[in-house]
This record gives sequence, structure tokens and C-alpha cells, in this order.
Amino acid sequence: MVTAALPYANGGVHIGHLAGVYVPADIYVRYLRLKGEEVLFVCGTDEHGVPVTMRARKEGCTPQEIVDRYYKLIKKSFEDFGISFDEFGRTTSETQTKMASHFFKEMYDKGVFEEIESEQYYDEEAHTFLADRYITGECPHCHNLGAYGDQCEKCGSTLSPDELINPHSTVSGSTPVKRKTKHWYLPLEKYQQWLEKWILQDHKEWRSNVYGQCKSWLDMGLKPRAVSRDLDWGIPVPVKGAEGKVLYVWFDAPIGYISNTIDHCPSDWKKWWKDPETRLIHFIGKDNIVFHCIVFPTMLKAMGDYILPDNVPANEFLNLEDRKISTSRNWAVWLHEYNADFPGKQDVLRYVLTANAPETKDNNFTWKDFQARNNNELVAVYGNFVNRALVLTQKYYQGVVPPLGSLTPADEQTINEFRDVKSRVEHLLDGFHFRDAQKEAMDLARIGNKYLAEQEPWKVIKTDPERVKTVMHLSLQLVANLCIAFEPFLPFSSKRLREMLQVDSFAWEDLGRTDLLHEGHQLGKPSLLFEKIDDSVVEAQIQKLKDMEKSNASQQPTQQEQESKSQDAAPVSPIQDPCTIDDFQKLDIRVATVKACERVPKSNKLLKFTLDDGLGERTILSGIAKHYQPEALVGKQVCFIANLPPRKMAGIESQGMILSAIAPDGSLSVTSVEQPVKPGSKVE
Repeated sequence: MVTAALPYANGGVHIGHLAGVYVPADIYVRYLRLKGEEVLFVCGTDEHGVPVTMRARKEGCTPQEIVDRYYKLIKKSFEDFGISFDEFGRTTSETQTKMASHFFKEMYDKGVFEEIESEQYYDEEAHTFLADRYITGECPHCHNLGAYGDQCEKCGSTLSPDELINPHSTVSGSTPVKRKTKHWYLPLEKYQQWLEKWILQDHKEWRSNVYGQCKSWLDMGLKPRAVSRDLDWGIPVPVKGAEGKVLYVWFDAPIGYISNTIDHCPSDWKKWWKDPETRLIHFIGKDNIVFHCIVFPTMLKAMGDYILPDNVPANEFLNLEDRKISTSRNWAVWLHEYNADFPGKQDVLRYVLTANAPETKDNNFTWKDFQARNNNELVAVYGNFVNRALVLTQKYYQGVVPPLGSLTPADEQTINEFRDVKSRVEHLLDGFHFRDAQKEAMDLARIGNKYLAEQEPWKVIKTDPERVKTVMHLSLQLVANLCIAFEPFLPFSSKRLREMLQVDSFAWEDLGRTDLLHEGHQLGKPSLLFEKIDDSVVEAQIQKLKDMEKSNASQQPTQQEQESKSQDAAPVSPIQDPCTIDDFQKLDIRVATVKACERVPKSNKLLKFTLDDGLGERTILSGIAKHYQPEALVGKQVCFIANLPPRKMAGIESQGMILSAIAPDGSLSVTSVEQPVKPGSKVE
């Protein structure tokens, strides 16, 4: 049972959502299906809650009109992009209303909830209690005048409405007052001991960001959490005395996974949610970790007969052109617009987002990198090998797979290089390491290019035509293997490649075999899998971003938007999720003296450092070329991480990472020491 986070039906889906949730989830599901696993993949739009009502108020229409519009847009965007949901539902469905009401009523009847009366902000002009997002004021931390009642988007602080200075209602603009209201609360603290064992002891294999955030919440001590709201848009609380109250969206939304399963297979939905043999995986972004790892499991535990998530591989956030994605400022790449602007290039974006997947930390998408990965990897490596192998087969053998002759040591070496690809990719996908798994798939194409370049069949055909038959036979086996290895990542390209190979399908078990295309098999007509993307195309996209932001700025921005736009600099990043002292001690941070520093050819970001690290010389590449002249760094002492695995960038092996501080204006400053120390000294 695989679920993907429910996108809010108050806007489209952007590349941050794709990288964080939907592309990795789809890769995983396609992989399971290739293996022959029985898998169900569900999602749907989250259609209740304040974000929807805010959008409706802004556009002067009803919430239902908003969710109907965006459900269609989001569903079609996913379909066009190849996200292979088995069911894509919506939380305004009749099934969802029944199921969410059933959850509440059963937990209510069991005495799970606590009824608590509290004072909350009320708008006397609009005659309504105010959700946190309908209250703005001055942030007590950074003094941003447009902070929301639940968060300041300028400094990243989590807030409550009571913390705001001079709060006011966004509905009427008036100053709200406190009034008493009663709500039902889920007493999470009563499940604390169980959660500590279930997560901290039984699921140490979860990603460090997920495990760490859960541990942080548990260490602080869990508190009761309201499951109802004073709102007129949502599923009514199904008990007497709850008139004018609806189920809180965080309680309602995850139940949508179950409702969507019921809509897909009403007769046997319980095997997906109540059978102990079923494995449940949630794909989410890091902002949803607490709901999927603490709150929803507590609800399932309270219900008594539901399975619990086995893993929750949450990703971090993706930035856009070195800035945080902002839907309010139109700083985003929308999926439906990408599908229109780049028809037939779904796999290019899938590839780039996976290559830059924010699996362990926030990452960045730029259009220049998009272009470079397409031209230098998809076209020049994968596409180039496939095209050469198929075109040469067409030229020499009329597209018929030639026989395999005697193997040379070079042939045996090439076979050995890709024989274990299945176990390597499988290990990475099973561990949710999609970025590294895709890299393994691309390495197959590199093996193929190297093999063809070394064997030179276009030359050998003149002197030893029998030898060329073996070379082309093995090259075609590699092509077939590429088709399988890339199937979870690049489904559109793999389908086109199967058509060129004239093969209906491959199984995952076939990966690594050297007999996938038999002698005499007729291939189809070769064509290019990928095409180069010109500078003008990406420049147009960059300009489009700027134009959208400029257009948005002219449309009467809110007080908060005015505040954020007045800043050329990005805000100081919020504190990351806690790490343990053991995590920190794994880092071997040392001081080195810069002996030489120079720009890396053909790169506008990288500087190449030659360091005296106390043990000899060490080369490290650092992306700070825009912030320093190389000669200014020579002789300087810098701090670096000494025990990172070497990594090749721009053809140069980088043996560590130099530490830098990022200022609020985006500038970088290398981290140094106050007084000179011996190279190799450790930083404690």
C-alpha cells in the first residue's frame, strides 16, 4: 500500500511537490510493479481546510468551485506527467465524508477524545471564529508585520495567534477578540510511550530527517491536539452539540487514503489497510512528518485494527534558482505549464528532479542545470549509446540482432561490469535512495559508450566483420538492460525504446542478463530518444519566472508580501531538525591552509582548492566562485570536512567539503579560525 501526500486543491502542483513526493513515489511503485509485486498506489486532492477558503475568498467564489477547478487541473497534470496512481480521489467525496465521520464517531464512542473549552480569536464584524491563517500580525522574533497566526514565512518560526503583536483579522481587517469555544482533542500524550517504542526503537531504519524530527517532538513531550474547528467548510463533526464545527483538516485528510482505497476496490479494501501482511509506505514532504508519523498512526492505533506505516521516506525541500519556491510570489515552475511548454519531455524533468532529489537536505533546481543534465547526460550519454548501437545494427545487419561469437577479455570485462546492476539498483531502490539508483542506471550507458569507443566497430568492420557481430550483439544486450533499468525513472523513454527494440515488455528479473535479444530478432527503426535543449529555451523559462513574479507584484500584494518583497535578501534559514551528538561526531572537521586556488574551466560556480591538510595535499572543489576571487583565498586557513567520500565534479575528484556561512543576502563566507593553527587541526 503506497500513498502520496494529498495536494491542496487551492492551486496547481509545482516542481517542489514533484521532487519531494510524487516522482519518488512513482519510481518506487513502478519498480514494485516491474518486480511483480501486488501494489496499490493512491492519492487525491485535499479539499477542506483554511487554504481552500482563503483562495475562494480571494477569488470571490465558493470553496466548492475552487476545489472542483483544481481537482481537474491537478489530476490532468499528474496524468500527463505519467504519475501512475491506481486511484486519485478527493476528500469531498461521499465515501470520505462517511469514513472520516466513522473514524471520529468510533474514537468518540471509545472515549479517546477530550473535550476542552478554550478562548480563541473571534471576528465580531464577520461573525466567525478565525483559523490561525486568518490572523496576521507582527512576528515576535523578526518583527515581520505580515506573519500568520501559525507561522512567520519570513523567519520560519512556528507561531500561535497569541504570540502575534497587534493581531488582526484578514477577513474584515478588524482587531479580533477572544471568545470561548469547545473542541475535541486527540490526547497524544497518552500514546507517548507507545510512540517512543514504535518509532525510536522499532524504526531506527527510517531516514535521519524523519527519525530526528519525530524524536524532537517526542523529546519535547506530546500535547493534546484539536480534531475539530469552528469553520463552515469541511466535514461536520458527527455528534450532538457540534453545530458549526467541522473536522480539522489534518484529521480528515489522511483518512482520504483509506477512502480512496475503498472507492478503488470496495469489496476488498480491508486487505490493504487491515491485513498484517500488507506493508504501508507514505511518501510525503518534511512538513508532513509529524502528521504521518505521530498523529495518523495514533489515530490508526486508537481504531485498533489498522496496520501502521512501515516507512515514511520524507524528502526535504527543493529551491528554485537558489531561492525558496513561493506560490504567493509566483516563484514556481508549475507542472501543467511545464507539460505545455515541453511536450514529450516528461522524462527530462523526471530525470533532473531525481538527480537533484532533496533526499537528505534541501536542494536546488535551476534551468541551466536542467539544460546541462539533458544535453550532457540524457543526450550525450544515454541517448548517444542507444542511437549508435541501433544505427550501426541497422547499417551493418539491416536491424537484425547478429550472432554472438567468441568472447574476448574486453567482452568479459564489460559483461562483468553490468552483470550485478540488478542487485545494486534493487538495493538502492529498496532503501529509497532514488538519486543513487538512477545514477547506477546511467552508469550502464557509460559502460556501453566506453565499450563501443574502445572496440571501434566502425573501423573493425573493414578488417574483422565477425568480431563486429559480437560487439554489436553485446551492445544491444546493454541497450535492452538500459530499457529495464530506466523503466521506473523514465517510463516514456523506456516505452519508446521498447518500441524500437520491438519488445512488448521486460521483467525486472531480466535486468543484468545478456540474452534479452536473441540472434535474428528484428529491431524497429531507430530514432533519437532525447534532443538537445537550446540556450534560448531555458532563457525563456528564466524570463518567464521573472515576468510572473513582476506581474504578481503589481496585483495589490498583501502586507506580508510587501514586507517580503522589500527584502532583496533571503531570510535567515530556520534551525534544522535536531541531530544527536553521535551524528555530529561522525564529521571529521579540520583546518587546512590554502596553497593554491583557481577557477574550474567551463564552470561559473566552482573553485578548485589545493590544500595543505597536515598530511599532504588535498583537492577540494567548492561552489563559491561568484563570491571570491581565487587569488584572495591563497594563504587563508579554512575549515573542511575531511571524511566525506570523494566525488567527481567537472571531471575533477573533490576530496571533501569546505565550510561556508550563508548570509541573509545569499552571499557566502568561508569558515576560518580566529588565529593561525597547524594544518590538520581538528575542529571540535
